[in-house]
Amino acid sequence: MKIILYQPKIPQNTGNIVRTCSVTGISLVLVKPLGFQTDDKTLKRAGLDYWNEVEIEEIDDLKSYLENTNHPFYFFSSHSTKNYSEVSYTQNDLLIFGCELKGLPPYFLEKYPARFVKIPMKKDSRCLNLSNAAAIASYEALRQTNYSLLNTK
Repeated sequence: MKIILYQPKIPQNTGNIVRTCSVTGISLVLVKPLGFQTDDKTLKRAGLDYWNEVEIEEIDDLKSYLENTNHPFYFFSSHSTKNYSEVSYTQNDLLIFGCELKGLPPYFLEKYPARFVKIPMKKDSRCLNLSNAAAIASYEALRQTNYSLLNTK
């Protein structure tokens, strides 16, 4: 399972997601350009104790990445009508989140409308924080796979 962040801008969000990945065994993919350097002090502070425990990959192009994968993938977006809990997740899924400021480009919604899901929120509210949304989605996917990525005792 992987979390994919499309052009993240806020280092603290990415740092918190690194923490979530560390404790869950989920890998992280960062789609460039990033709004920070991966050696940014704020990013490291948010995920300092966890950074080396996570498989992190940086890519240039999400379109090509998705065209060349055979893993199921889901985009998390407020533009969907389908709830994230209606999906049957597997250990190989890619959980994709848009930029904190701009979301995902319209191309992805046009090409993959059935792969868009949302986390329900109060009407006319602002979106959830990116790291909170990633944690909610991750734990639902893990729950559905009986927490198989965790090395629980």
